Amino acid sequence: MITFFASIFLLLAGYFIYARVCEKIFGMDPQRKTPAETRADRVDYIVMPGWKIFLIQFLNIAGLGPIFGAVAGAMWGPVAFLWIVLGCIFAGGVHDYFSGMLSIRHDGQSFSEISGIYLGNGVRQFMRGFSVVLLIMVGTVFIMGPARILSDLTNGFGGTFFWTALIFIYYVLSTILPIDKLIGRIYPVFGVTLLFMAAGIMVMMVYNRLPVPELTLGSFENMHIRPDKFPVFPMLLITIACGAVSGFHATQSPLMARCIRNERQGRGIFFGAMVTEGIVALIWAAISMSFFGGIRELNATMDQHAGNAAWAVNEISRSLLGRIGGVLAILGVVAAPVTSGDTAFRSARLIIADFLQLEQASLKKRLWITVPLFAVGFLLTQLDFAIVWRYFAWTNQTLAMIVLWTITMYLVRERKFYWVALVPAFVMTVATVSYILVAPEGFSLPVNASYIAGLAAGVALLVPVVREVNRYGSVYKLAGK
Repeated sequence: MITFFASIFLLLAGYFIYARVCEKIFGMDPQRKTPAETRADRVDYIVMPGWKIFLIQFLNIAGLGPIFGAVAGAMWGPVAFLWIVLGCIFAGGVHDYFSGMLSIRHDGQSFSEISGIYLGNGVRQFMRGFSVVLLIMVGTVFIMGPARILSDLTNGFGGTFFWTALIFIYYVLSTILPIDKLIGRIYPVFGVTLLFMAAGIMVMMVYNRLPVPELTLGSFENMHIRPDKFPVFPMLLITIACGAVSGFHATQSPLMARCIRNERQGRGIFFGAMVTEGIVALIWAAISMSFFGGIRELNATMDQHAGNAAWAVNEISRSLLGRIGGVLAILGVVAAPVTSGDTAFRSARLIIADFLQLEQASLKKRLWITVPLFAVGFLLTQLDFAIVWRYFAWTNQTLAMIVLWTITMYLVRERKFYWVALVPAFVMTVATVSYILVAPEGFSLPVNASYIAGLAAGVALLVPVVREVNRYGSVYKLAGK
């Protein structure tokens, strides 16, 4: 378990060291008033305690991704640990911190609006539609997954349709009510459940001395059951999204940017929640590689169950934690996606409201936006879950790529150290473009051709950055310099 615990140590070191570097580059100002104070409306702009904002942010971003994605990502072997650590610190942490802080500096605006400021009006229009599509897909995926788990947990009581309807009702209420009335009150309970689940799994993994594989030169390879169709790059980078880097997070950060009292809280809330999610992903990747007897056995089991990560989570939780502990663990797995799905629809409402310039203090105006959103979401629940999930994963990482380019351009214009965002932006561009070209749900092109196209796309996007660097100068400045 040396690799596992070393990975956790590196994630914590990333928070205490690299997050401070990002904070210094951004130029956090504790004296600056935040949107929660300047635009208070008692619906979305509300000052809340820092610990509560952290829990909400963590639960917002910790949906099925760091659990289901990590279970599926473990099929590639210990190389998954490497991506979680590097992705979480140098891509996900940067993505989440700067997107959250930029929202604070722009009056809590949705990131689709912020991207337009730095990448142009065309990108703004694209991001408005793209973000809403992603959020509806997220909300739909995070209805279908929990509904299936709850149906299995209750031996089929009511069926999947019953639990889907029940979650829908909760989603509607959480979308239209003031953020402190429902979300702000129940999230701490869900947070304890989710953290219990992750901690319980880790403790039992150590107690039972399960054989978590180590990352060595010998194991640094593609261990997937179908390595020719599923190369580590880019497939692993898309499969493990929320535990490493996720564009969905940029749609959630503005929710909390509207509730933060002081910019000093940004590092703990945005970067800290990302690192916490990375640890959750590490736990699920490690237990998946060890519980079934090894990586080969995991691949065989997942192949036998058609890649059903929900089945694997259920089996692991009940076996390690007993019936009562298993139920609590499964509820934690349910709480994670439900508490991401509700804020996904809420974020979609806010993006549309920002675009239409519709004030949201009025319940009637909130309903005008909410009802059509849920109508579309309900229609998507009728599609095959696996298909929706695969397209969600790619859409999610494509959004992360656009957000990272936006952050890069902001840093260039502010004459700050833009490399902190430029490198992950380039990597994610190559990954997302090559993925859609090589993936079965994409164009199924040869791997080498897809890599070339991905690199070409990355280089093409470097051109406007170089132009801006020449325009604004390449001398970096930090806060107070």
